[in-house]
Amino acid sequence: MPAENLHDEIIAAIKTVFDPEIPVNVWELGMIYRVEMDELGCVEIDMTLTSPACPVAGTLPGEVESKVAAVDGVSAVKVALVWEPAWHQGLMSEAARLELGLL
Repeated sequence: MPAENLHDEIIAAIKTVFDPEIPVNVWELGMIYRVEMDELGCVEIDMTLTSPACPVAGTLPGEVESKVAAVDGVSAVKVALVWEPAWHQGLMSEAARLELGLL
């Protein structure tokens, strides 16, 4: 699969992961800071949470990892939980802000 198509498939997989406290996927919430892959299909993802005290801190990164790992062409996935820059509502997509009544 061409790299561009694989990247699109990875993003589509990420969009199936929802923050259980907010009915919007983690991509649209702006919680994914970086998605990089190499020619061997190894994917590295930097993500954050809405707060360090988020009750799904132990499970949400693993869910992102498993969804991306299931994409054909992905050979390995590493999800790093990062706190810089701190998440804020300005990172959300327009669609997410609309869904949450923030527009």
